[in-house]
Amino acid sequence: MFSETIELRGHIIDSLILPKVLDQILTHGANFKISEIKIGQKRADQSFARIEVSAETSEALDELILRLRQHGAEVAERADAQLAPAPADGVFPPDFYVMTNQQTFVRIDGKEIEVRPTMMDTAIAVDRKRGAARAVKFFDVHKGDEIVVGHDGVRVVPVQRATSRTDVFQFINTIIDADEPKSAIIRELAEELRQARKTKGKIAVVAGPAIVRTGAGQHLVRLIETGYVDRLFAGNAFAGYDVERALFGTSLGISLDLAFARGGRENLMRAVNAIREAGGIAAAVAKNVLTSGIMHTCVRNNVDIVLLGSIRDEGSIPGATTDAIEAQKMMREKLADVTHALLLATIRHSLAVASMLAPTVKLVCVDIDASAVERVVEQQPLQSIGMITDVKPFLRELTDCFDKLQKT
Repeated sequence: MFSETIELRGHIIDSLILPKVLDQILTHGANFKISEIKIGQKRADQSFARIEVSAETSEALDELILRLRQHGAEVAERADAQLAPAPADGVFPPDFYVMTNQQTFVRIDGKEIEVRPTMMDTAIAVDRKRGAARAVKFFDVHKGDEIVVGHDGVRVVPVQRATSRTDVFQFINTIIDADEPKSAIIRELAEELRQARKTKGKIAVVAGPAIVRTGAGQHLVRLIETGYVDRLFAGNAFAGYDVERALFGTSLGISLDLAFARGGRENLMRAVNAIREAGGIAAAVAKNVLTSGIMHTCVRNNVDIVLLGSIRDEGSIPGATTDAIEAQKMMREKLADVTHALLLATIRHSLAVASMLAPTVKLVCVDIDASAVERVVEQQPLQSIGMITDVKPFLRELTDCFDKLQKT
């Protein structure tokens, strides 16, 4: 048997870190022995555990220790991180360390350096001269860059459950099923967002086309007008449907009363063409071509619009980023200072944004698809709420809560 001693510090009981570590050990067919454990006596007190982990082979032990590090485990005998040069542009060396979005430090020459920014599914590049470490994607690595390999000298600090107060994001059950009451949660969320606005937090909304097609757009407009949206992330289709609704009263040729309008699906193409002719969304608003809808409200209220194109788009609206790599870079830049994110009825964009958020960002995912909600929420387990419901009643009730809060 091969063994290694790990240590856990912090709120490892109430944040479920200790149970997760022990579960990982058992599910990987390894053994553990808790040689020391100190449990905090008060709510704010931290706990400590020293655990001896053993496995049949050194390879199995190494793989397990790597997984345990993602939950904040530290190897008792600390060593410097191992580095290897990138063999070519866009290629990491073998056995490179794969980052999560948790706060991460690397030990170089006996000193710990924080990796900035934190980013999922990346490697860590170290600049010895500057004493800096950064997360790099494949497109961002160059031949000769020093990349962290293995797991020695890497320390992960996972987000832990708050001890000062219990807010709506601190529930153990973070997913609210379709048959569960939601009003109390939505009221708590409205208060949380009001506090975020008071403290100059940044609120991002990631919006899917279903918001327009179900008629929920009017409620998102109210949310924007009351100042609770700083940035809107959406696909080109969302903007197209919204403009079509504003200009022709339809989305994909169908009105809200399910009547097929004259022109049918042609309306979407004509709507996109009108925006292209005007020179973009902002120009269309300025020229009174676009006088209503979500895009119009964003422009009038100085909301930062981030539009992304896809291979399925009928025709991109000016301002939509169609290059996938450039879109990733822009999204990370626009998400850097976000404190709260509402991911509404868009599984693809929700997963993309959730993977780019810092672990401290509070996230709400609303979708009628239960599996979609589960996939998003698992990326921010202590900072997220998932609601399995249609987006229209959610937005309607949330905006009603804001109306009531304004009167108090």
